[in-house]
Order: sequence, then C-alpha cells, then structure tokens
Amino acid sequence: MLKIQRSEKAKVVFTLSGQMDEEAMVGLQSLVRSEASGCGIALDLRDLTLVNEDGVIFLENCESIGITLENCPPYVREWITRQRLGS
Repeated sequence: MLKIQRSEKAKVVFTLSGQMDEEAMVGLQSLVRSEASGCGIALDLRDLTLVNEDGVIFLENCESIGITLENCPPYVREWITRQRLGS
C-alpha cells in the first residue's frame, strides 16, 4: 500500500511512503495529471519502502517529463540509470 501526501510551496510535492504497486502508480499518475500544466512537480521518495521494475519504469518516465525525484534511494537511482541505458 502506498500513501501519498500532497504539499505545495514553490512547487507541488507528492510525498510517497510505503510500497509502490500497479494500483498506486495509476492513482499517482492521475494526481500528477490533475496538476496545472507548467507547475513544478516533485515526488519525495524518502519513505518509499518497496518499488518493483514497473515502478522504476514509472519513476524514470516521470523524470523524463520534468518531474523531480527528491530523496531517491540509491538503489532506485541505480535502477533508473540502468533502465535508461537499457541494461
């Protein structure tokens, strides 16, 4: 189960905690799409406890469209880098 908290200062930040699964990604994608275009968006991954390959692909896609990943765990960052390189 993934818990998502929204906060807003200079940009909109969604703080994720728990496990990222398919259902959570669909919900998060909907939240991101509902934000005004041109608005800076960040995902704070500090409390993310589990992510699978689909989650890594999702996070990589988020970055590719300009969403910032804050407090990204090193293993997730490494996995995203490998995903980009196709290995």
